[in-house]
Amino acid sequence: MSKSTTKTEKRTRRHARVRSQIVGSAEKPRLAVYRSNKFTYAQLIDDTTGKTLASASDIKESTGTKTERATAIGKNIAEQAKKQSIAKVVFDRGGFKFAGRVKAVAEEARAGGLEF
Repeated sequence: MSKSTTKTEKRTRRHARVRSQIVGSAEKPRLAVYRSNKFTYAQLIDDTTGKTLASASDIKESTGTKTERATAIGKNIAEQAKKQSIAKVVFDRGGFKFAGRVKAVAEEARAGGLEF
């Protein structure tokens, strides 16, 4: 019997391990980052009510590299958080390595005024 797993199954397992420790609330929501092959997405999530407070993606962006578009997402999500008077968040990298686009979103969100 084969126990081989795919890349997505491994990422899902890593994400489940991380999510067992991380919980977002209304005062300190979870900043979840997801990256597909084409696009990057970020959401501010209140896990106690199960609602998304803010979201940003680069689907409509067509210029720049993927990393440059990811920095724009970080800036956008930080602005949306400020409008809702959210200063602190819990970062959820979604089982991805903290490098490249995920890191770009996190650093730009920090530069935009979010603490985590």
